[in-house]
Amino acid sequence: MSKLNEKIEHYTAASKELKLGLSDDLITKVTVGLGPSIYKQDAETVSCSDSSELDTVKKNFLQKKLGLTASDADLDAAIKKVCEAMGTSNRHKYRALFYALLTKEFGKESVYA
Repeated sequence: MSKLNEKIEHYTAASKELKLGLSDDLITKVTVGLGPSIYKQDAETVSCSDSSELDTVKKNFLQKKLGLTASDADLDAAIKKVCEAMGTSNRHKYRALFYALLTKEFGKESVYA
């Protein structure tokens, strides 16, 4: 099994464990879209306590990748909702799952079609 398939399998299992309700297809597409960053321990996860990282998620993923034009308050609220959905005490908020939840939250699955 390739390293990519191992990561996808790991993220899919984590999604089911956290009861996130994400499709395996969306997890796969988001994981592939993240490229080599999923293999770097620090880049693989999102820290909800790091405001600069959350700003980067907002600017680079929500606004650039998904093309969202919603207000900063709406985007911040969605990011906070995803942080809570993944569990505030969960230290492994995988970026692939985080981005998949945001994609689903805004109904932008077509970006990964």
